[in-house]
Amino acid sequence: MTQGALSYLEPLETRTRGVAVLDALAEMVERSGLTIGDRLPPEVSLAATLGVGRSTIREALNRWEGLGIIRRRRGDGTYLSARVQTSRGLVPTMVRLEGEALLRLMEIRRTLENDVVRKATLNATDQQRKDIGRLCDLLLIEVDAGRPWRKADHAFHGAIYDASGNPMYGQLLMNLDHALERGGASPFSADAFGLASFPLHRDLADAIVASDPDAAVRAINRILDSVEGEVRAIIDAGKTG
Repeated sequence: MTQGALSYLEPLETRTRGVAVLDALAEMVERSGLTIGDRLPPEVSLAATLGVGRSTIREALNRWEGLGIIRRRRGDGTYLSARVQTSRGLVPTMVRLEGEALLRLMEIRRTLENDVVRKATLNATDQQRKDIGRLCDLLLIEVDAGRPWRKADHAFHGAIYDASGNPMYGQLLMNLDHALERGGASPFSADAFGLASFPLHRDLADAIVASDPDAAVRAINRILDSVEGEVRAIIDAGKTG
């Protein structure tokens, strides 16, 4: 199966190298029937079949590894760890794969965020509650003004992580933010991505200030639902039937 998959590849023209090699690998996986747990052909074979350098293949596989699509076993090979399906609509295959990886990441994030906001609501000091409310005000001002908002967003959520009383939450969640590699032109890296969720941040801040853990959990889930819905809308764009 591993070497047979190579028959689904064709050499790439120089001008198409880059994203095209990722698309070609995705098509190879799908057409050859490789499934989770199967080993991919060796890098040298992939490079020779596509007519690209081994460094180009390695860069593509590094990108896939950053998305959790493959895992490498030292001295053994590269194995598929997530389902790969090429796009049939208007959305590029890599955008689809990025979106699916983001949804997997959000499953983990939801579990952590539910716990952290509950603990923050119960454990926050009066000063921390005031800071969370103030930082939410500053965040929404930046968003409403159309200015860069990421620094204010990190400050707001960082204050919640600190209020939880367990610094490991903040470290884990920040690591999750950096765990998923996104392309420079990815819609999931755009400033407009996730904007619909920001008005809901007020509900989260108000719940923490009011010492209402159940309301805080509902608020963080609505925020995550909003972002997840946006991811799915991007993935599904251009689908027919």
